Amino acid sequence: MTYTLATTVSLPWAEALERTREALAAQGFGILTEINIRSTFEAKLGSEAADAVGDYVILGACNPSLASRALAAEPQMGALLPCNVVVRRNNSADVTTVEAIDPQAMVQLSSAPAVKDVADDAGTRLRKALASLGQADG
Repeated sequence: MTYTLATTVSLPWAEALERTREALAAQGFGILTEINIRSTFEAKLGSEAADAVGDYVILGACNPSLASRALAAEPQMGALLPCNVVVRRNNSADVTTVEAIDPQAMVQLSSAPAVKDVADDAGTRLRKALASLGQADG
């Protein structure tokens, strides 16, 4: 099973990161967390590890109404929130990859029908956000 939704864009990494934030916001997602893997690796493992991973940020995206519905259906879903969205580009790449968790992965872990409905809605929104990045390319 593929567990991510992904796109690549020829935008510079910093611009792709900013446009990803904007695309998520346009679909009702706020950013609750932001983890800069490159900076973390640099601080904890050294420059070689940071260079190996390249530019790499994990955005913890949350749509409050979707999260509320998921938690009402099954409180344990909180362990899968927020939806992680990765913006990454290794040093030798000429494209930036943006990928998000496929909310259908949650459905595999739950038998609650309401979780499937939330996953369907979240998936539609994430696909629209990723598609808009492709339209903004260039």
